Amino acid sequence: MKKRSLLLSALALGSLATLAYAQTPALKKGLKITLLPKNINNPYNVIQTGGGAAAGKEIGAVVKVVGPSDAGASSQVSYINTAIAQRQDALILAANDANALLPYLARAKASGMKIVTMDSDTAVSGRTLFINQANSEGIGRAQVQLLGKLIGYKGDIAVLSATPNATNQNTWIKWMQEELKLPKYKDMKLVKIAYGNDDDQKSFTEMQGLIQAYPNLKGVISPTTVGISAGARYLSTSPSKGKVMLTGLGTPNQMRAFVKDGTVTAFQLWNPADVGYLATYAAAALVSGQITGKQGEKFKAGKLGEYTIGKNGEIIVGPPYTFDKANIDKFDF
Repeated sequence: MKKRSLLLSALALGSLATLAYAQTPALKKGLKITLLPKNINNPYNVIQTGGGAAAGKEIGAVVKVVGPSDAGASSQVSYINTAIAQRQDALILAANDANALLPYLARAKASGMKIVTMDSDTAVSGRTLFINQANSEGIGRAQVQLLGKLIGYKGDIAVLSATPNATNQNTWIKWMQEELKLPKYKDMKLVKIAYGNDDDQKSFTEMQGLIQAYPNLKGVISPTTVGISAGARYLSTSPSKGKVMLTGLGTPNQMRAFVKDGTVTAFQLWNPADVGYLATYAAAALVSGQITGKQGEKFKAGKLGEYTIGKNGEIIVGPPYTFDKANIDKFDF
């Protein structure tokens, strides 16, 4: 009798598990998803949206990548309006400004479109989910920790950022400043935050300006793929090569030559393709009714596995990774 009760209990539990699985809706086919990066020609954004498009292909979605040629606060507005007119199921964007896009995103949400931000967030009211590359505090602190090691925790340092309104950059810089308050950085001084506007030539010029303006400069953090590559290009032919340490966030392919020739010792990033990939799966899960955006909900994201929605709809891809001469050839993106 006892064995039969145990068997019935096991069968009941199995049935409940099967029922729960069956009640999870499948991802809808043929979803229309727009990917809107900060600007269309940024190498980082190209890799990121490429990951989103690859995920779209896996799930049978129709994914289109559109965007401006500059990273201005209002440059993305027309593309949001077009997505509304085309009745897209979801919009995935890396926001150029936390607040400027809110009225247009409100219209998109009112039309029934699901809004997911990636890489650079809007205010929480502008979207349902935010796909964050890594914990913002962790990124900011890790950048200072790495530079500290590179310069022996002594000397003037600067930051070469993207645009003054870029929410991800500003959040990272805030945490950089918090990290610098710790006692071990007492001999490091942040002398300037410069802005290259995610433009190659302006970032190049800003790097040149930093070195000319601050003769005691020992290190620069550029937490933008455009900025770090432009800064490295200037340093590579400058008398400051090997004297001013440059680090930040870049892709292995764009930084490989600068690492191998000694211009840059180490830098950090994550795989930007994974950010776009996860964002597409998250958007599809929203549209398909698998999740609503509440904290604690779980969903599957293809090859990346299962993810859990955190506070304020944030989903973190993973921690930053440090690239150097010893490992850079293991990566191709």
